[in-house]
Amino acid sequence: MQITRRQALQNMSIGGMSLAMSSCLRSIRASDAGAPLPKRFVFVVKSSGIDKYNLVPPGLDNHFVSPAEGTKLGNRGRLEGPLLDVSLADHKLPEKLASLERFKDRLTILQSLSGVGFRGNHTKGFGTLSLHDSETVAVAPTLDCLLGQHLSAGPYPMYGMAMNGKLLGNDKASNTYCYPNLSAYAAAKPVAYQGSPRKAFLELFGSAVSTPAELEKQLALHGNLMDFLKRDAERVEKRLSGRDKDRFGLYLESFESLRKIEGKKAALIDRIEQHAPELTDRYDATTPSARIESHFEIATAALLSGLTNVVTLRPDTLGVKYLELGLNDHVHALGHLGENQASNGWTGHQARMEIEKLQFTQIARMADQLDRIPEGDGTMLDNTLIVYLSCSSGDHHCEGYDWPFVLLGGLGERLKMGRYIEYPKYGAPGHRTVGNLYLSLMQAAGLNIPSTFGQADAKLKHLDTAGPLEELMA
Repeated sequence: MQITRRQALQNMSIGGMSLAMSSCLRSIRASDAGAPLPKRFVFVVKSSGIDKYNLVPPGLDNHFVSPAEGTKLGNRGRLEGPLLDVSLADHKLPEKLASLERFKDRLTILQSLSGVGFRGNHTKGFGTLSLHDSETVAVAPTLDCLLGQHLSAGPYPMYGMAMNGKLLGNDKASNTYCYPNLSAYAAAKPVAYQGSPRKAFLELFGSAVSTPAELEKQLALHGNLMDFLKRDAERVEKRLSGRDKDRFGLYLESFESLRKIEGKKAALIDRIEQHAPELTDRYDATTPSARIESHFEIATAALLSGLTNVVTLRPDTLGVKYLELGLNDHVHALGHLGENQASNGWTGHQARMEIEKLQFTQIARMADQLDRIPEGDGTMLDNTLIVYLSCSSGDHHCEGYDWPFVLLGGLGERLKMGRYIEYPKYGAPGHRTVGNLYLSLMQAAGLNIPSTFGQADAKLKHLDTAGPLEELMA
């Protein structure tokens, strides 16, 4: 008699596990009923800076543009101005945020936070989310991984997807794991991102959408493999000593983590079956817009299924070309154009804005899907925060004096949303840093926070840069 999909998954994930692991799964299931509402994060990290000039709502003074010439000012050249904290309710959103208009009450735009205490050229690398001097080598845990370890009860503390792992000169979409140098669980522990939507689908949802017959075959192979590896590991470990034994211990730790992932997937089988997207040929497309759409679709389904509560998406890198927008220039070249024309006649500034609009359209689709799912007295979107930022702050070369952020969601009303908040320029009284923002997000997520996050900026010793952003906290 053929077994059911549920029986196969349970046998695959629990049958070969220790009693301790089975107990852990029972605990996970039991906690679902009375647990507080979960909190979720989605980090969307674009390359080449966010064009801060067109993030100011119409009707407000634009401190990033010269009032006389109308030219856009650089990081250090922005106009002086006091703290600006206004409601978006009375203002139309900037053009590039038009797709988020219906979420305006749950949208907050942050301007003029700084991240100067650590280096970066075209990217801050791991420093984007750790705020350390860590462009190419992970030296500290990143914000997304810290939040994932705290918030995610599912198989993946955080899950990452990226266009590719190259910084320059590569417009090929990755169809395997890649390292965009963004996320790390600790020093020297970077996170590999999945580049292929098809492989991400199979990794996240494959078992849940397989037929019972296919699962029976997997079960037979899985059981034999588990037994073999267990016996083999016992034989090998007896012959090792010293550093070799320590290294082998790390291998076993990785192996055990894979078993835990499968076990937690089994506990979520109903939700995975309900929310898994349809596997189509679009998941093999390599144009940036199609790849970005697929990554957002898979990320949304992973959140809905409970496979993770934290996702980080890397929609492009400097070598990507948006040919579907008529742009033969790669993102790196567009960052240097300014008012000069791109291949399709747009200025560099216009081209960068159109790329951002494309990405915000996918954010709006994700928000719409999350907003359709009731949760507590609101929806899943009300307990989620989508964070749009760049690994290069507000400009193509990331000095970090003005670092814009767009936040969408709310984290259970722990943040004040529906705001445009612009801090005084770098070094002026009242200026705040990206570290203050990250502390705000950590506190809203329920973490015990330190007084500061990341490397201190020695040039801001005269300012108080401790604690979360008061203007953002509810």
